[in-house]
Amino acid sequence: MRKTLSTLCLILMTSCAATKLFNRDDSKKIVVAHRGASGYLPEHTLVAYAMAHSFNVDYIEPDLVMTKDNQLIIMHDIHLDKTTNVKEVFPNRKRSDGMFYAIDFTLKELKKLKVSERLKDSKRFPSDLSHFQIPSFEEFIELIQGLNKSRQKSIGIIPEIKDPEFHIKEGKDIVVKTLAVLAKYGYDKNDQAIIQCFHQNTLKRIKFQLKSKIKLFQLIADNSWKETSTDYNRLLTPEGMQEIATYAYGIGPWYPQLKDQAIMTWAHNNKLKVIPYTHRLDDLPSGVNNEEFLNELFYGYEVDGVFSDFSDNVMRFLKRN
Repeated sequence: MRKTLSTLCLILMTSCAATKLFNRDDSKKIVVAHRGASGYLPEHTLVAYAMAHSFNVDYIEPDLVMTKDNQLIIMHDIHLDKTTNVKEVFPNRKRSDGMFYAIDFTLKELKKLKVSERLKDSKRFPSDLSHFQIPSFEEFIELIQGLNKSRQKSIGIIPEIKDPEFHIKEGKDIVVKTLAVLAKYGYDKNDQAIIQCFHQNTLKRIKFQLKSKIKLFQLIADNSWKETSTDYNRLLTPEGMQEIATYAYGIGPWYPQLKDQAIMTWAHNNKLKVIPYTHRLDDLPSGVNNEEFLNELFYGYEVDGVFSDFSDNVMRFLKRN
């Protein structure tokens, strides 16, 4: 997550937030377990997903990347360097840029790697105690569906298609593969999945060319990040929101973008849900505590939900757990 909202911006919303508390309906707020219970266990591991399920959130988020043998794995990056020991296991498999790309490995090879915490110097799960594997998308789905049955829940999934432009250049149609796996497990016939992506044309393709009925969610980055070729400044306009509403269920902005409160108005005027990213207890704005931060998001800005590394904390704040 990038730098957080300024303390001043949050403080200015306090009086507005206080007036909202009497009319809130927390049952309709959407809580997304960002990369599983990633505040407690290494992101995108089956154990992190199992813990997130126990929090009774609304959705659990996996990020999707393709392998050399056309399988979908769950990994935040298209390369493996930041969260695995790939340099030790396959030291000679890096590309000319010095990075190790998931797409250059088969699923069987990737299963030989250990997944550890991204934030090495944090207070999170110790890297030297991490012996977790990279899960496939199908393993993730079977875990969630199994837990839904055994725990009598209906927790949904919100997979993110990572860097579809890169995959297409590499000859991998990650979009078609994602839809095929979702259909295999019945998500094309129920309301328990939402597909998210930063690349606008990918979402349009899913909606208009591939005719998928699955809900779509437009993630919004800062143009300086060069996340995709999409112009996010254009999306954050009245005309941009009108366009998004033709294909998407909602938007996922980086929450500092909500300093421009007109964005919330434009989105809600177009019946778009607004679920910003990312709430982290260990990366709150300077001078603002967790209660204040969540209060401003939910009842100052009136967001419809939040992506959180500590989703159990959000559920407690909303008095839903």
